[in-house]
Formats: sequence, C-alpha cells, structure tokens
Amino acid sequence: MAELATIARPYAEALFKASSSDVAGTSAWLEKIAAIAANPELQQFADNPKATAEQVVGVVAGAFGAPLAPAAQNFLSALLENGRFSVLPEIAKQFRALANAKSGSSDAVVYSAFPIEAAALANVSAALEKRFGRKLQVTVRQEPELIGGIRVVVGDEVLDTSVKARLEQMKVALVA
Repeated sequence: MAELATIARPYAEALFKASSSDVAGTSAWLEKIAAIAANPELQQFADNPKATAEQVVGVVAGAFGAPLAPAAQNFLSALLENGRFSVLPEIAKQFRALANAKSGSSDAVVYSAFPIEAAALANVSAALEKRFGRKLQVTVRQEPELIGGIRVVVGDEVLDTSVKARLEQMKVALVA
C-alpha cells in the first residue's frame, strides 16, 4: 500500500539518520519490535483510546523479552503519540532498505522444499553473491510445494531452479 510507505518513509529516514553510529544495533531491535507490532491484537490494543502510550510500550517491552533501549522506547512513544504504531512493520522494511543501500547489500529470500544445512546454505549464498554481484542478507523459507530445488528472490529479480518451475515449463512446451 502506497499510503503506508509514504507515512513510514520520514520515520525510517529519521531513525536511520539518528542511528548512523549503530545501524546494526538499531536494525536488530527494530526488526524484533516490528515483528511484535505486526500482531493484530496488539495493534487493536494500541488503537484503543483508553490505552496509554506507556501501557503499549510496557506490553511491547514484555514481549521483547529484554529491556528496551532508550532509543527504542523513545521511538515507540513517538509513534504511539502520533498514531503511527500500525506503520511500524513498514518502517522496519524501509529502514532495512536504507541500511542495505548504505552497506551495498540486498536481502535475498531462498525458498526451498526442504531444510537447507548451514554448509550448503553458505555455498548457495556465495554462488548467489557472485551471480547477483553484491553482498546478500540471505533468509531461508520452506515451501514444500516446490518439490525440489530452490527459488531465490532478490529485490525484483527471481531465480527459479525448482522442480515445480521445470514441470511448468514442460507443461507449457507440451501444450504449445
């Protein structure tokens, strides 16, 4: 949704500028808080006019599992006071994009039918970095419907070597 992206951009840029000395640390707590904030029940609680910003920050801090950094508490409070708590996942996404742009890397999602061992993932990651010509932050997601092989998504580029894709190509060739 373009509206969420438009609302999130100034917050992501401001947080990025404010945390320029510790982008990795800020990214770590922001990703975790964004995952917590994506919970629909928590968003409903945050939108409740009877719930104070301190109460919502307390719930997020409890779910975080460790004391929140002062910057995280201040950022959450600012979002809550401005009614922007629901935009937090989009802010995290844009912050990650800014951090990747600064470091010259990209996010890559590897979809696999089966779990990938660490050694195999390191080999795949190295091959993908060579193929795409940049450092990649690789995450793995299991997708059993691929049958075998992998599908890699890096930004708007897709590399699909799955059995499912090959079967689809054979089907198209046979039907044509």
